[in-house]
Formats: sequence, structure tokens, C-alpha cells
Amino acid sequence: MSGILETDCLTLTRFVLAQQATFPGATGELTQLLNSIQTAVKAISSAVRKAGLAQLYGMAGNTNVQGEDQKKLDVLANELFINMLKSSFTTCALVSEENDDIILIEPNKRGKYIVCFDPLDGSSNIDSNIDIGSIFAIYKKTDTADVSEKDALKPGREVVAAGYALYGSATVMMLSLGKGRGVNGFMLDPSIGEFLLTDQNIKVPEKGKIYSINEGYSYLWDDAVTEYVRRKKDPKFGKPYSLRYVGSMVADVHRTLKYGGSFIYPANKESPKGKLRLLYECIPMAFLMEEAGGLATTGRQKILDVVPTSIHQRCPIVLGSKQDVQELVDLYNPKV
Repeated sequence: MSGILETDCLTLTRFVLAQQATFPGATGELTQLLNSIQTAVKAISSAVRKAGLAQLYGMAGNTNVQGEDQKKLDVLANELFINMLKSSFTTCALVSEENDDIILIEPNKRGKYIVCFDPLDGSSNIDSNIDIGSIFAIYKKTDTADVSEKDALKPGREVVAAGYALYGSATVMMLSLGKGRGVNGFMLDPSIGEFLLTDQNIKVPEKGKIYSINEGYSYLWDDAVTEYVRRKKDPKFGKPYSLRYVGSMVADVHRTLKYGGSFIYPANKESPKGKLRLLYECIPMAFLMEEAGGLATTGRQKILDVVPTSIHQRCPIVLGSKQDVQELVDLYNPKV
């Protein structure tokens, strides 16, 4: 990008406004909410770029509800998201990975949306300068007079919009407004401070050439995952796949979305319910993958059909190209 906003370059803001016009009875509240998320992402991107110089590397001295040590950037990103969402007057409740309890917005600042988010995914990689990101899913609540934790415990089929930001060689945002509207990608041009549309209506390939899983846990896998990975390496089942694993969900899912294949974070003997969080990691990524024509499942059930029972619930996940994901589903559910 030259840094000059040409007439045929569609910004994220203009894109969302254009989409708003196609929703019957749209009030602009979702557009305002997405603009607030966009602002938070820009601020986090700036902080990530200068983290070393600004002494934002290292530990904050706290742990989150998962028992994970918080990094300084974790805390900053979480505060940015919360402050932007609260001040947008579009939300009634927030669920963050970094907060033990749901955050209820004051009645005089409430809007009709609930946002579940991971403000800085992959933060264990911060100090080593590996790609990290932010993930979010948005739900709608019609009656905001009485809001509680149960209002956030909705299956992914009820998501109205979801997306993620990736802070890598460039800062990108992937967004879907659902209902068959697909997934679109935007890249931040820092010279003008705008996200520009770079990937329109992304479609994940039907079959890929890459599988992504932490093989360090192979001794804990169940038989289906063990057999799946074995087949991906065995020439008898076709050309062997390449293994690519970053250890940052946003980075691994982004690559899978672009190039196809499968991303797998399964349940295992030590984590029988999986490790990734359902509300603000698995559901938003599953929503995007299905909108891009892929699949997302626990192995036995589609992720978007799982009904949450707690805000920090964990869940196994495999997502990616239809053929690759279906292969593992078939191993979990062999035909009689």
C-alpha cells in the first residue's frame, strides 16, 4: 500500500456502513460497536509494536481466572477493550478471558450487545516476538433491563458478528457479519491509520496440505487423533501433509483460513474437556471458519451447536477445510 487512500480502497468503517444499509431496521448500533473494537485493536497494535521499547514485555505479577500468569500487555489490552466497549454505549455485558466474572454495564450506558473476547491471544509468546492476536464474538440481547451471566451463555448459532485481529508482520482484522455474508479481511495502513479491505469474501480450500497440532502431547491423545495424525504423515494415504504449529491460536487459525488444512486442539487424558475456551476462542473462530466454507467441530459435535454452561468453559476443537476436518470426524464416529 502506498499510504494514500485511493477511491477504490474500502476502509473497514465504510465497509461496515455499507453492510449496515443491507440490514432491515438497522440502527447503527452494531456499526458503532465495531468501530469501538477497531479503535481498541489499533491501540493494541501500537502497543505491541513498541512493547520492547516501552518496557511492556514481562510479567504483570497477576494471574487470570485460568490460573495463567498475566503479561503486562495482557493487562493493557484488556483495559483497552473494556474501556472502549463500555464507552461505546452499545454493550450491556462483557466477558473477558482476563476477568473472573462477567462485566455488567451500568444501566445508563447500556446498549443491546454482549461481547465475549480474548484481548490478547497467545500472550505466552509475547516476549519471543511471535504473532499474537485478539478474538471477539458479539451477541444481541433485546431486553437490557435485566442482564446476568446466563445471557452470555448462548450457542454460536446466535452470534451476530465475530472476528479477530492478528498482530504479525502486518496488523490484520478478519470479520464476519454472519448470515452467509462471508469473511472479509482488512489490513492496517499505519500511514493513514485505517484498515483497508485486502481479502474479500475469503473461502477456505476444500482440502489443504497442512495440519496444525502440538505433537508434544501425542502421548495423551485418544485413538482418533493419533490415527488422524498418522494418516497425515503416511504416503499410503496420499502426499504427506506439512506440520505447522505456532502455538498462538490466532496465527494458526489465520494460516488455516488462508491456505486450508486443519487446526486441532483436542481433548486429551490430562484435559478431557479440552483447553481452549468456548465463548471467546472456539466459537468466534468456528463462526468465521463456517462462514468461509469450512468446518469446526469438537470431533463429535459442531462447535456452534455447543451450549455453554459457564463463561470460561473449555472445549476441544478441530477446524479448517471441510474434507480434512470430516476425516477426523469420521474417525471419531466410525460407520457401522
